[in-house]
Amino acid sequence: MVLHDLNDFFQLSGELNYQLSARGVGRQNVLAAVVDGRTLEAGARAILLEVLEYLDRAYGEKSRRLGPKAVLHPLRASALLVRAQDGVVLLDVLAELLHDKFEDILAEDYEPAQWQELEGRFEGLLEHIPASERDSLRQRLRHLTRRRDETYCHYVGRLLEHAAEAPALVRIKLADRLDNTLDMRIDFRDPLDGPGVFTELFHLLFSRHFSGFSAVSPHPPRPPLDGSRRLYELFKNTVLLSLVRQGGKLADDPGSVLLFDAIATAGMREAQRILMHIFTYHLTEVEVQRRLLLETMDYCWSGGVESVTPSVELHRLDGLFAERFDAVSPESRREQLAELYKDKEMMSAAAVAFMVIFLNFLKDSRYIVQGVTADGITPRELFA
Repeated sequence: MVLHDLNDFFQLSGELNYQLSARGVGRQNVLAAVVDGRTLEAGARAILLEVLEYLDRAYGEKSRRLGPKAVLHPLRASALLVRAQDGVVLLDVLAELLHDKFEDILAEDYEPAQWQELEGRFEGLLEHIPASERDSLRQRLRHLTRRRDETYCHYVGRLLEHAAEAPALVRIKLADRLDNTLDMRIDFRDPLDGPGVFTELFHLLFSRHFSGFSAVSPHPPRPPLDGSRRLYELFKNTVLLSLVRQGGKLADDPGSVLLFDAIATAGMREAQRILMHIFTYHLTEVEVQRRLLLETMDYCWSGGVESVTPSVELHRLDGLFAERFDAVSPESRREQLAELYKDKEMMSAAAVAFMVIFLNFLKDSRYIVQGVTADGITPRELFA
């Protein structure tokens, strides 16, 4: 499996969902898909099967924003983690499977008797883990849980502070973020299959005979995770990659490097899909598209994607991170993203900027977005 490939991701999702929908639930097959068919010791197999049963009961019929079963997320994130490592590290996989336990599995969502039964199962499965690892697992789950009053910067900063004592937290979080990056659309095939966005953009910029992006189907209904919300997910990727690289958390962990690069590649490709959609269905005039691309190219060349910029009204992208994405409360964020969704020129420019940001992460091992810190988003003056 290519970690960043959307078609491979669809296949993994389909395989897991098929087993989950089987009568009696094929947990042995689910586990085989998660660990990529690798051999497990009997004790590790037993505890992992017990965790899968717990997750099946805890998530029940809960669904993700796009509709598929919510339990697919921890299963896929664990599968991505395993595929980025040489072997199955039991404590890492347990932490990945249960990483959303304190965010998604809450007492208020269940009847008292059901909640008591679930908590009993959780404590029971922990009893099957050696005491030292049991305490470590509890700590990892607490560190991986985002508090309701935290911005994403504060959350990642706190998580990385604890990575000094538990380095696996980095790759666990990277696998979680990679799954969230890939899980932003329901398609039969990757929309990028075909000539490719870069080929089309080359024609757009250099050929006077380019007639525009061709729609192969009517405009789809607006999904629960629209383009502005996908851009917010790319912002979170930028924060995570910048802070992980600032903290020097990649040097000695090949698995984290693989996941880091996969997030950058998947983020770049998702930015391409967003831009392609807007140019196909919303901003369809070639002259408008060319103007936006040239303006954004100048912005990137001038250093606009090297640091967080203040809102100085020199370019539409100035202040993007602080004004469009960096909100503590979900309500404020929804308002920000609703305004962004109305502005298709801004969305197009932001998509191109993210393409460049993620390309920079891949091509320059020292690249970060300056001003992204554990304390928050801090704009810096772009022009002297």
